[in-house]
Amino acid sequence: MDYLQGLNEPQLEAVTTIEGPLMVLAGAGSGKTRVLTMRIAHLITNLIDPFHILALTFTNKAAKEMKDRVAKVVGQSEAKSLWMGTFHSVFARILRSEAHYIGFPSNFTIYDSQDSVNVLKKVIKELNIDGDLYKAKKVLGRISQYKNNLITVKAYFNNPELIENDERANQKHIGLIYQKYVEACFKNGAMDFDDLLLRTNELLTRFPEVLAKYQDRFRYILVDEYQDTNHSQYLIVKALASKFENICVVGDDAQSIYSFRGANILNILNFKKDYPDAVTVSLEQNYRSTQNIVNAANVVIGKNLQQFKKNVFSENEVGEKIKVYRSLSDADEAAFVASNIWQLHNSEQMNFDQFAILYRTNSQTRAFEDSLRKKNIPYRVYGGLSFYQRKEVKDLVAYLRLLVNENDAEALFRVINFPARGIGESTQNKLIVFADSQNITVSQVLGNLGQFAPTLQLNNGIITKLADFWAMIKAFQVMLKDENAYTVAMEVAKRSGLIKTLKDDQTPEGISRVENIQELMNSMQGFIDEQQQVEDGDSSLSNFLENIALSADTQKDKKDDNTPKVSLMTIHLSKGLEFPVVHLVGLEENLFPSFMSSSTREELEEERRLFYVALTRAEKRAFFSYAISRFQWGKITDAEPSRFLSEVDSEYLELINPALESRFMNHSGLKSNIFDEAPMGETRFFKKKEPKKSLERDEPTIIPKNLKPVATAKIINPSGSSSQDIEVGDRVRHDRFGVGEVQFLDGTDPNNIKAKVIFQHEGEKNLILKFAKLTKI
Repeated sequence: MDYLQGLNEPQLEAVTTIEGPLMVLAGAGSGKTRVLTMRIAHLITNLIDPFHILALTFTNKAAKEMKDRVAKVVGQSEAKSLWMGTFHSVFARILRSEAHYIGFPSNFTIYDSQDSVNVLKKVIKELNIDGDLYKAKKVLGRISQYKNNLITVKAYFNNPELIENDERANQKHIGLIYQKYVEACFKNGAMDFDDLLLRTNELLTRFPEVLAKYQDRFRYILVDEYQDTNHSQYLIVKALASKFENICVVGDDAQSIYSFRGANILNILNFKKDYPDAVTVSLEQNYRSTQNIVNAANVVIGKNLQQFKKNVFSENEVGEKIKVYRSLSDADEAAFVASNIWQLHNSEQMNFDQFAILYRTNSQTRAFEDSLRKKNIPYRVYGGLSFYQRKEVKDLVAYLRLLVNENDAEALFRVINFPARGIGESTQNKLIVFADSQNITVSQVLGNLGQFAPTLQLNNGIITKLADFWAMIKAFQVMLKDENAYTVAMEVAKRSGLIKTLKDDQTPEGISRVENIQELMNSMQGFIDEQQQVEDGDSSLSNFLENIALSADTQKDKKDDNTPKVSLMTIHLSKGLEFPVVHLVGLEENLFPSFMSSSTREELEEERRLFYVALTRAEKRAFFSYAISRFQWGKITDAEPSRFLSEVDSEYLELINPALESRFMNHSGLKSNIFDEAPMGETRFFKKKEPKKSLERDEPTIIPKNLKPVATAKIINPSGSSSQDIEVGDRVRHDRFGVGEVQFLDGTDPNNIKAKVIFQHEGEKNLILKFAKLTKI
């Protein structure tokens, strides 16, 4: 049995335990996929008919990879006979065969999310319900939650609590919309993705003969990533396995991070309750990461109460300590990351695709994209568009382009009816045709509606709407003469209705879009601040738009080539991947852990599992970074380090800028060990593994839990410093450009002294010292 060669003892036990329920707890990097595939190969080698084996995965990629590996051991013919695929693909296959039981044709259509949204829009319109109050995407999310929790239309109307909750949320028509949507899908002979699970449950529950048929067929069941199953998936698997109980589930409770999709960690935590005789095998050897990375990850995840205790270890090299970078701002953080990648690429000849930047929210990409572009580092944003290509960003930018150039027809028609103001496609086409016939621009038509109205063939209501829209644009243009670009842009975002429209959508996608608008505003304020400090700076709106247009165009040109690229992605998307070097960024309270996901112990423990997943993506090196201040809607706000940093023992960490850390603490007036036992010069969030407490300490040993170290964050422009304090040769720090050295000073007038500074990450900058936010190091 050559395929068993190289398996360690726990892996071998998991592969060769054929009969009865089996739970394989697979730690990060422990060879989970290999165990699953070798187990299937072992079953077939032991004369188990592949037609009797069902293997369920969460991605088509995982299913294909596993089937290919199995084929190498048992041959293509045997591998093709396996029932292997995603939950949805396997259950769709069952439903195709048995659809007549529940009144569907065997060739039923499977609706994607856009199809479902379109059906819901028609339903809402037919019911004469306010489409602004009941947005189709938001309603679809609610219906999806119901279906994945097996709440049918009938169950909904039999549940007074659900009805009352929807009425309190001013959504009293949700049940009716749900009912009409289900009826429309049934009439169309269609199922959405959630139906593939719901209808399979219905099929197996209502028709015992169908359940018996598939119980007999699937005598050996394997489930990958069991910690990510939702209630509906759990019930189907449990029903199918209930006859023979030859069920093997593989997963890691420490990597359960999808509760927002309905995943229920209790499915894996309660496996032994469902199957008291189950054998448990723990795969604890991590083959991916260095010992230092594995040990650091273990310490953090060990803080969770809701978990199986494991002793994950690595026999790889000890490896470097995790480097921690404390930055003054998000721009400084991004500059450091880009510079670090560039340095490792050049000094160690590492390809750019060996680097990953992992973040908690998509809106964080903007600063990193800007910094990577400045160094001409190719990158790819996974799971979404590059920042400046996102719809909501392009929408606001289009408004701003229109203020600078009212003849920009592309920008005009992008926003003339967004948010919706009753200026539809028909009206827009008439404007275009009329402008062409008069050999003038559409903006000229809008500016002279009184003159052209009689020949436009538009009713008075439409003329009024066009006039109101154009009056708003002209008002913004007037405002731009007296106010800075940020103030005008914020007014545009508010008065146009753009922010309100985005905020009305409280789905995760909607919240992300609001965050992207906030990040665009932050980018603009940062740009203005920077231009005011730089000699010959231009903080105009047109210059800002030119900068982002060039940035977006540069990335667009690189999009389709095959050169290695740095990977930018959310931590959720990184699960299952690995990279030699990982930068885990934005490690601040209310960012990671997210302020939206840390109000209960269960939510906080999932955030901690997310941190664990992020760190265990790293093979050789990991870098943590955080900022002590960030822009929020254009204003600098204080931030404090993530609690997860304080949960990592100091022996696994190395502060990149310890001198700065010490200076920060001295400036703040706080004791260096106010949060732990670290002596001066060590970062305050480091936690000694075995702290030795002195009985003669003067410092308080009990600190109020609500104490925030805000004083450490506000030293960007400390009181008392002036242009006379800065001399040639001084090492200085800037909130956006980072650390640098003063090379040259020019001028005698204190109000007009200019400084040439060479910054470590940003290169040469000529600054007006009066406005530059420089701090001596």
